[in-house]
Amino acid sequence: MSIYDTLNREQKQVVTTVDGPVLCLAGAGSGKTRALTHRIAYLIDEMGVNPWNILAITFTNKAAGEMRERVNQLVGFGASQIWVTTFHATCMRILRRHIDRLGYDTNFTIYDTDDQKTLIRSICKRLRIDTKTYKERMFLGAISSAKDELIGVEEYGLRAAGDYTRKITAQVYREYQETLKKSNALDFDDIICRTVELFKGCPEVLDSYQERFRYIMVDEYQDTNTAQFELIRLLSDKYRNLCVVGDDDQSIYKFRGANIRNILDFEKIYPEAAVIKLEQNYRSTQSILDAANAVIRNNVGRKDKELWTDRGAGNRIHLRPFDNAYEEAEYIADDIAHKVKRDGMEYRDCAVLYRTNAQARLLEESMVVEGIPYNVVGGTNFYARQEIKDILAYLKTIDNGRDEVALRRIVNVPKRSIGAVTLEKVADYAEIRGMSLYDAMCEADQIAGLGKAEAKIKSFVNLIQVLRSGLDSYPLEDLIRAIVERTQYDEYLRDMDEESAEDRLANIDELITKAVSYEETHDDPNLSEFLEEIALVADIDNVEEGDDRVLLMTLHSAKGLEFPVVYLSGMEDGLFPSYMTIVSDDPSEVEEERRLAYVGITRARDDLTLTYAKSRMIRGETQYNAVSRFVREIPTALMDNTLPASRSRDEVFRQAIARQAAEALPIGVSPRAIVRPQVTPKANKPFIAQGIGSLNKLAGIQKGIGSQEPAEPEYGKGDRVRHVKYGEGSVLDIVREPRDYKVTVLFDQAGQKIMYASFAKLKKIT
Repeated sequence: MSIYDTLNREQKQVVTTVDGPVLCLAGAGSGKTRALTHRIAYLIDEMGVNPWNILAITFTNKAAGEMRERVNQLVGFGASQIWVTTFHATCMRILRRHIDRLGYDTNFTIYDTDDQKTLIRSICKRLRIDTKTYKERMFLGAISSAKDELIGVEEYGLRAAGDYTRKITAQVYREYQETLKKSNALDFDDIICRTVELFKGCPEVLDSYQERFRYIMVDEYQDTNTAQFELIRLLSDKYRNLCVVGDDDQSIYKFRGANIRNILDFEKIYPEAAVIKLEQNYRSTQSILDAANAVIRNNVGRKDKELWTDRGAGNRIHLRPFDNAYEEAEYIADDIAHKVKRDGMEYRDCAVLYRTNAQARLLEESMVVEGIPYNVVGGTNFYARQEIKDILAYLKTIDNGRDEVALRRIVNVPKRSIGAVTLEKVADYAEIRGMSLYDAMCEADQIAGLGKAEAKIKSFVNLIQVLRSGLDSYPLEDLIRAIVERTQYDEYLRDMDEESAEDRLANIDELITKAVSYEETHDDPNLSEFLEEIALVADIDNVEEGDDRVLLMTLHSAKGLEFPVVYLSGMEDGLFPSYMTIVSDDPSEVEEERRLAYVGITRARDDLTLTYAKSRMIRGETQYNAVSRFVREIPTALMDNTLPASRSRDEVFRQAIARQAAEALPIGVSPRAIVRPQVTPKANKPFIAQGIGSLNKLAGIQKGIGSQEPAEPEYGKGDRVRHVKYGEGSVLDIVREPRDYKVTVLFDQAGQKIMYASFAKLKKIT
């Protein structure tokens, strides 16, 4: 029997249509890699094509490795002469041989992200650009986007006319490229851009590679950007034997520069192209496919196709609503445990997918409670993430300055110019006197040789003391917010990596949510106990070794994977799709989110559960969201539960406010007396509520730690004030700072304390 007899009719078409351009629209789970590898074998075995005349390109080294292995199994002799590689690896091989034509030496180096940041920083200094106004990350992002679109320095400068910021960016871009060339270096984007430049500027080089690669195949074509498109167009222009395989319904990387128009407009570039659809799915049951088809059908910008399978209908989709995110996470963990014990499934058969990394925290904790082994894909466990460890290190230092590991972690985070040499001098002082490192820092004025670093250390100690002053009096959420605010940790994250900053800040918001939850469920909450509880939950070292683990991952990380059992959690408008997507004026933003939902649904082979929470705590505040529009797009006949009746967002707001007010207001005060923020139906913004305090904040009644303009204290220097913990005292000094007023008080019993006004909440004694 021929190896091609195992293919279905459409797959055989992809394999045997070898002359001219081919667009293969390969639906999820339709066997596209199988079709591609058999096509390579067919070219060699049946068409007599030389192996070295074939180029197969994909995006990741892993995908290229898997394809290369399959080709080796099918082809055998001569397979090593086929280029099965990634875009960047292909271009590197070409540039190492010919980049001297562009004025570089062939031993050029590649700048990584840190190298790029260092270079931009030096350019800004050289051009006297204020990096507080124009962030280095902004320049890097603009330059990368320009290169994705093949916009060079000259063109960028012309486009910048009339826009002051773009003019400055054009200056930086020019200087950046000139410096790279002087350094005989390329950045990651340059690898493809310079190859395109080489082909356009050196026709003889292009011709040699057009002759070399007479048959070109590109996998995951929907993920290509403009530069990659142009590279492939140039290489295939002579013989036009180009076969691209992709699924426009799985184009989910717009944020990385992917241009969905490359696949949607393929037939405009190649009018003679054969279009072949792979619609038979070998992965999922028909119920799951029908749900995916129903959702993606709502997108306008797509090629029409309908997935089907001969596996049968299978289970209906499970729809599970919950009052809050805690119940949602508990259910998922409990259901997995039940499936393993009752149905004999393995943990590795299950995956939990979510839109944002911050959602992982509750899921992780529920897995720990149930004793379920798990791995977080595409990231570290919640409490092991850098930003969480940083904030916890601050909390540990505030709670107990003897934790030297925690202190050393954050003494220079964000940077305070307290160098390693300075810290060792303080450590030597501490060791000689038998005291902790923190106590030694408190005596910085007694340590010789610190120089200017002494003031930096004093400032750090003062910060810890001010934060410590409110330990027993104020909520932990306020303490965490104060740490972020006082240290400007958010700016630190953005300066470090703009792309990941929002995700990291969302993780800190989730830590705040954990703090609020802890205080609500403990009679006598305190920081020490909170840190102890986290330490116990975060201790996952006892999870058994091996691969039999539940996988937790974002929807973006799940692309290309499949599991017998899948849980899609957080299926709520405002979370998935996100609030910013909903209010965007660009309809393509919602379409990209819908494609992400399609990807999530089609990861499931046998069993799919959709969960959503009627209320979810985000940034320490409760949000009320409607069930995701993507869930409502699934026919109810496919689900084992009915959707709630659709209610207007204004009605949801009114009910939530009434419920919160009834629980929080004194007897005799009507909830109608509460000032409610105006609701804009178009914005569809999630309602936020957390007791009467949050309602006051929403109404603009109360100014908190994060206010743009600090609220002026009602007391002045020399006034008598009362503190809930320290009692009565006299105000010695008040100093206005950009974000708050720093107050020095001499308390009758507790002595002198330095604190911030919004944090201390001092009351004037009349």
